[in-house]
Amino acid sequence: MKRYAYYMSCINESMTKEVDRSIDFWQKDLGLEFVKLHEGTCCGGSNLDYVSPKHFALVNARNIALAEKMGLDLIVSCNTCLMTIRTAKKKLDETPALKKEVNDILKKEGLEYRGTSEVRHLLWVLVDDVGLDTIKAKVTVPLKNYRIAPFYGCHILRPSKVLGRDNPLAPSSLDELIEALGGQTIPFDHKNRCCGFHTLLVAEEESLNVAAEALEEAINAKADFIVTPCPLCHTVLDGYQSKALKQAHIDSSIPVFHISEMVGLALGYTAKQLGIKRHIVC
Repeated sequence: MKRYAYYMSCINESMTKEVDRSIDFWQKDLGLEFVKLHEGTCCGGSNLDYVSPKHFALVNARNIALAEKMGLDLIVSCNTCLMTIRTAKKKLDETPALKKEVNDILKKEGLEYRGTSEVRHLLWVLVDDVGLDTIKAKVTVPLKNYRIAPFYGCHILRPSKVLGRDNPLAPSSLDELIEALGGQTIPFDHKNRCCGFHTLLVAEEESLNVAAEALEEAINAKADFIVTPCPLCHTVLDGYQSKALKQAHIDSSIPVFHISEMVGLALGYTAKQLGIKRHIVC
């Protein structure tokens, strides 16, 4: 078993519970054990750093320190959590004074940030650690009848100096995973673009325009569904899909899956088991 500390994102504990639910079904099938960090703290999204850089560093140093205490890498299933925690780690590793200040606070809790645990995405673990050949061998229900539009989202790709796994102009990891599961990826210009989530509350019309453009391309390309590694992208593309397409005068719809659900389907679990019925568009 490959063991990891699993960061429980706020979005998964509230709006997208099906992400963690589906991972729980298949993790052992792929030789994985995700130890949930029930004591973890909200990463602060992409906002806390602007409000209070010190608290931004502190809460995320604590999240990483919890994983380091177990001697495990920290794994996330939300793109924004990935970018946020990796950004904090980079600042801590490059700023000794900040690291000392944070550790002076963490020691009151019996924790220390050392910088020894990597912060990685679930997608990367599947492709790089489990391996595509292993995944192929485990597939029991190949997705061979499906045309799939891969939607990476911003925060697993950019800024590349923080993330660094995929080429932000031509990402490949999600495409590779889809193909390992037997699916057919389609050419998809929006694969590396923004979903609009982070402007949803302040500029809804513009945000939904962004989402509608991605949805429209997938629909016109006759994709059977969109798949994304980010629950925030899913929230917009699924939860706000009807509103986005109505605003764009598009009379259609398309399902949007999490990567954890797509993996689960290919490994033989049912839509009911994986929580797909929780989606707005099924």
